[in-house]
Amino acid sequence: MRLQRLRGASLAALACVALTACATTGSNGSNGDESADNGDAEAAEPLARGLDAAANPDPFPSTYRGLPRENMAIVGGTVFTGAGQRIADGVVIVTDGRVAAVGGPSTAIPAGHRRVDAAGRFVTPGVIDAHSHLGVYPSPGVSGMSDGNEATQPNTAEVWAEHSLWPQDPGFNAARAGGVTTLQILPGSANLFGGRGVTVRNVPSVTMQGMKMPDAPYGLKMACGENPSRVYGGRNSSPATGMGNVAGYRAAFIAAREYKAKWDKWREDGEGSPPTRNLELETLAGVLDGSVLIQNHCYRADEMAVMIDVAKEFGYRITAFHHAIEAYKVAPLLAREGICADMWTGWWGFKMEALDAVEANAALVDAQPNSCAVIHSDDAELTQRLNQEAAAALAAGRRIGMNIPEERAIGWITLNPARSLGIADQTGSLEAGKRADVVIWSANPFSVYARADQVFIDGGLAFDRFDPAYQPVSDFELGQPGYGVSAANVTQGAR
Repeated sequence: MRLQRLRGASLAALACVALTACATTGSNGSNGDESADNGDAEAAEPLARGLDAAANPDPFPSTYRGLPRENMAIVGGTVFTGAGQRIADGVVIVTDGRVAAVGGPSTAIPAGHRRVDAAGRFVTPGVIDAHSHLGVYPSPGVSGMSDGNEATQPNTAEVWAEHSLWPQDPGFNAARAGGVTTLQILPGSANLFGGRGVTVRNVPSVTMQGMKMPDAPYGLKMACGENPSRVYGGRNSSPATGMGNVAGYRAAFIAAREYKAKWDKWREDGEGSPPTRNLELETLAGVLDGSVLIQNHCYRADEMAVMIDVAKEFGYRITAFHHAIEAYKVAPLLAREGICADMWTGWWGFKMEALDAVEANAALVDAQPNSCAVIHSDDAELTQRLNQEAAAALAAGRRIGMNIPEERAIGWITLNPARSLGIADQTGSLEAGKRADVVIWSANPFSVYARADQVFIDGGLAFDRFDPAYQPVSDFELGQPGYGVSAANVTQGAR
């Protein structure tokens, strides 16, 4: 038992239970074994605040509370549940910010629930962007706000993207108007280990903590290939090659294994001084114990296979490969290993490792049993049209003879990215008990003409294309040229 972990009066009480000497002590507290007393006093000494991660595992806690919400029944629309169902004339019941029921027109509507008419429209889960840099590379894009890459050494696992996140980035508002309810904000890819990402709820906030999704696991951004070798090779330092990259990953996890073993031993037996806390190795140790998920920027099929081997060498698993332009070449391997491929449809050719692309990448990955195909953005503009990016991937698959139903493909931007972020038990599909993240589209979301009419996050109205009161703007947008001027009969704010 680690008495050092206890605090306050409970320490003395439990110490007496654990040590029979307490039952025989005199008025001076001594039972004649002074060395035992000294040992007890030493064991009871807690570490100074901040020196033990286990004493405060959530040092930057979420203060997310959600938007004002009401109980409602969304009726009459075509519902894509995100979990493979298409329901004509569907009903989605939302109670206390959660999905209470989903079904056909005979679904009972509880008394007191407001009816929201979605006739002629489509209803889907909220869109989830698994790879975003909003807030860390915000608008305006000036050097003073370029906060996404700690490109100072190959391993910066100690940094956390949330500490660079500017919540008033107007890109969040634009993404919300595109149906995006949840995003993973990641550091950039200059380094072998770029740092921790953070999953946020896309609600207006003046603090990072007000957006941070409660209980969402952290992800560690890793990068394969040209980015780290180009950045550090250009400085005449390692890594300068692919083999230098892999040597860097392995060395880091060797150090992390040793660090974790020291802490585990100290917590087990309490002997000697505790290890000195190391934020870089702490994050990597989190990967080893499964509490921190690997989000791995990696383009080429051969490099994905190497990264899987590195993971097996050190006993951790990769949650997702990002960009994954050659995922189609190793789709059976990714499905067998339970790894998501977070992809674009039409971005390719901007560097050598991005050369061998096919637009049907997502469709080919999706064809494998137990696959996890994801469409992501990595871009402040593309995040506004992830439904169109998914539509292009769907069309490309159909052109080569793959009959993929729309009710399955919607999962590429809803349930599968939730799996990629480790939050599929909370969101990503319209299923009873999950968060009521819902988008009502003006048309089929796979149509180029579709727009998000209403967006609900945890049952609260976060965006309404027809009501300026639900079209938030950031401080940066106020007073900018063109502000307040309507375009195509749509007022400013309803993008």
